[in-house]
Amino acid sequence: MPQCLEISQLGASVIRTPAQKVPNVQTPEIQTLIDDMIATCQDSKGAGIAAPQVGHSLCLLIMASAPNKRYPNAPLMEPTALINPRILALSEEKEKDWEGCLSIPGIRARVPRHCHVEVAYIDREAKVQHALFDGFLARLFQHEFDHLIGKVFIDRVDSTEDIITEKEYQRLFYM
Repeated sequence: MPQCLEISQLGASVIRTPAQKVPNVQTPEIQTLIDDMIATCQDSKGAGIAAPQVGHSLCLLIMASAPNKRYPNAPLMEPTALINPRILALSEEKEKDWEGCLSIPGIRARVPRHCHVEVAYIDREAKVQHALFDGFLARLFQHEFDHLIGKVFIDRVDSTEDIITEKEYQRLFYM
């Protein structure tokens, strides 16, 4: 039975430490971690989560986009584990949009991200996959991938004026 894991907060060393490759995806420990990360992401109303956010310095992220209070316009996507992901190509075109993070609660920021990203990764069955993500899913992938290289979304803002509180974000956009 999957369990919810504690989410590491900004300031915990694991958040700023580049993650290590997963040597063997099919170990029971990795499969359990994937299930627990999916449960944690869904319980926290996140669109995704990376292993460093739950205290594991491993190149593993979950994309689980679904509309919710934090991201009402998010597309619906089956929770997907991306293991040892690599960016193959990024569009030159970028777009600024709002992001939040389970490891930095209470803060939102307008972050510039590439509009399209092509990636390769290993799935939970140890098969190599290729994907092209656009729009929100491209943003989500880049946000979670940043966690694997020791970065967080506020590192990417153009100006500190692009950072606001979650309360103000909700007031401005959803009230």
